[in-house]
Amino acid sequence: MSEHPAKHPTFAEAFRFWLKLGFISFGGPGGQIAIMHEELVEKKKWISEDRFLHALNYCMLLPGPEAQQLATYLGWLLHKTWGGIVAGALFVLPSAVILWALSWVYVTFGEVRWVAAVFYGLKPAVLAIVGAAVLRIGGKALKNEVMWTLAGLAFVAIYFFKLPFPLIILSAALIGLVGGRFWRKKFLVIGGHASTSVLDDHGGAHTRPSLARAVKVCVVCLLLWWTPVLLIGGWLGTRHALFQEGIFFSKAAMVTFGGAYAVLPYVSQQAVETHAWLDAGQMLDGLGLAETTPGPLIMVLQFVGFLGGWNHPGDLPPLLAATLGAGLTTWTTFLPCFLWIFLGAPHIEQLRGNVKLTTALSAVTAAVVGVILNLAVWFGRQVLFPDAGADWFAVVLAAVAFLGLWKWKWNVVWVVLGGGLLGVLWKWAGG
Repeated sequence: MSEHPAKHPTFAEAFRFWLKLGFISFGGPGGQIAIMHEELVEKKKWISEDRFLHALNYCMLLPGPEAQQLATYLGWLLHKTWGGIVAGALFVLPSAVILWALSWVYVTFGEVRWVAAVFYGLKPAVLAIVGAAVLRIGGKALKNEVMWTLAGLAFVAIYFFKLPFPLIILSAALIGLVGGRFWRKKFLVIGGHASTSVLDDHGGAHTRPSLARAVKVCVVCLLLWWTPVLLIGGWLGTRHALFQEGIFFSKAAMVTFGGAYAVLPYVSQQAVETHAWLDAGQMLDGLGLAETTPGPLIMVLQFVGFLGGWNHPGDLPPLLAATLGAGLTTWTTFLPCFLWIFLGAPHIEQLRGNVKLTTALSAVTAAVVGVILNLAVWFGRQVLFPDAGADWFAVVLAAVAFLGLWKWKWNVVWVVLGGGLLGVLWKWAGG
């Protein structure tokens, strides 16, 4: 890589990147974090390694989709509030539009077989992206045997013992605080590296916390969050399915720690058994559709909102009720993410350079590598060894894509598009 300092991107350049990211962010949080790291840190050099990991560690501690919140954080760092809004919104918007269309096809025609063919090729390509990211981030974060041990323990804890994700991260932070006090050399591994990135150790005025700004953020975000829910309640009544969806998913947004797979069992039980917005088979179909679209896997909640409106429209036309349900569910799921970032990020930035925090975050970063490895292994088992047998098409495609990314530096956009196209061709040929 060139040692010349990178040029600060214009707002238009950043907008184009966030829009592209919204269309190629497949593979859940592991794949999405991988793509952002590859593009922003390695290639464009808009963000330094240290700033990226610092932001990632904070986002890992928040409820909601960490990859979308990371995009919001990085967009905010680059171009202030509007940069964060654009980055976070474009991360979700393409997926929301695509999933709405697929949901309509699903309730109208009952199948979306061609989507499954595209995703069949996408999954091995995304697995390669995640694998390359684990190696890249691990190589930068795991500087010594202590960091390697922490990453290994985090992987064992979440993969074999199914310990809650927040517990693993908080335990790592505590280990980092204590270890930094008695063995600082081994724990002080983040920060202080030379960087030619646009954003290295220097933040602008907008990264400094302010009480007036915090109050403004809270008021604006809470008004935006709750106004649509209250308007739906006033229009259709508090017993209508749409209002109930707004309330339920607003509550879920505040407690969804640990990623989509940690919260889906709870959401599924409530949506299917308590509210009867859809049945168990439809819930599984919705999860499959959400996995075929870019963006966070938690987008499956939009499908739940769509089916809830479609199945319980009241006096509204079913498609209108379904569209409102999908929109309200997506709004209440992701709007709180902007509140967490715009309110908390300035304080996190203020703590940069604090030695105690740095040792804690070094340990957290090591644990995050273990968590991403867990995602890669779990995803890899589903892709490469479905139904207890090897899928050789997936194995070969994943291996070729990984070599291309790691050795020949292939562009992730072409890897994603090529994987999807090969999946369609393979299925079309009878594979």
